[in-house]
Amino acid sequence: MAKLKVGMIGFAHTHAEGFLRALANHPEVEIVGVADENRSYVEPFDKQYPYFESYKELLATDIEAVFICSENVRHAPLTIDAAKAKKHIFCEKPLGTSVAEMEDMVAACKENGVQLMTAFNNRYVQAVIRAKKAVESGEIGTVIAVKGTNKGALPRREWFVDPNLSGGGAMLDHSVHVMDLFNWILQSRVVEVYAESGTLFHDIPIDDSGMVHFKYENGVIGVLDTSWSRVKAFPMKRDLTLEIIGTEGTIYVDVRKLSNEIYSNLSDSAEWSDWGDNLNSLIVGDFVHSIRMGIPVPITGEDGLNSARISIAAYESSRLGRPVAL
Repeated sequence: MAKLKVGMIGFAHTHAEGFLRALANHPEVEIVGVADENRSYVEPFDKQYPYFESYKELLATDIEAVFICSENVRHAPLTIDAAKAKKHIFCEKPLGTSVAEMEDMVAACKENGVQLMTAFNNRYVQAVIRAKKAVESGEIGTVIAVKGTNKGALPRREWFVDPNLSGGGAMLDHSVHVMDLFNWILQSRVVEVYAESGTLFHDIPIDDSGMVHFKYENGVIGVLDTSWSRVKAFPMKRDLTLEIIGTEGTIYVDVRKLSNEIYSNLSDSAEWSDWGDNLNSLIVGDFVHSIRMGIPVPITGEDGLNSARISIAAYESSRLGRPVAL
């Protein structure tokens, strides 16, 4: 079987580098080209692979799939154009910045017979997988509540704090991963959201903090602390924790626990070095396998929509000062 021909569109999100490396190391993948109108984002990969200033020129090649890691507001038009060009799509999170545009993305892919996968690589963390199995087997009884955190440093690239490019600040950026994990583990849908957000830690024109409260259809209640609150001294620039509270026990997961502590005079602060599984390789491998075998991708566009929908409702709730029904 011939290799899967893949292109990369957009390098604005820093995850693009990890996904590209995973593709380059995959024995069944051929990287045909990279595209971003902002060439500085693509360096140095524009020297390693054919560079396309226009993504439409890359879509006109014989690639079978594209990875989209652009600014958030461009996810929808890029995905829809790729779907119309009959390319399968792996899209960075959040899937989109409005419910309507995400529904259009999902519909375009279905209409054109291509698959859409959302980049939720934390589903591949072994502790998360084991927590899901423990919940499903009833090890902690009936789940009654969940708590999560996703606190990070201020993103390095300026587009993250530009509402016209990001579509939202920390409450969007740092809620979708955790909400996807809760959706996946609980196998229910959020029916109500109450949130408060603000700009408390940085002089930026967008939110850098938020508390999101939510209620699931199955009765589980939850809360998520999402922010860009970590200062430079933190060894790891972000955290991700889950607490799942049941009638017979509690599960606590710290996704960043798999690390070595490094103290060096060559660095400004202590550092952590991950030694867990390469999540980018695992999720990219699943996408490639699904496309080559013609089977459904494991993390769909609908999954991306269901997670980001909660974040969008959180902004509405924060603006209105009351709970919002989904």
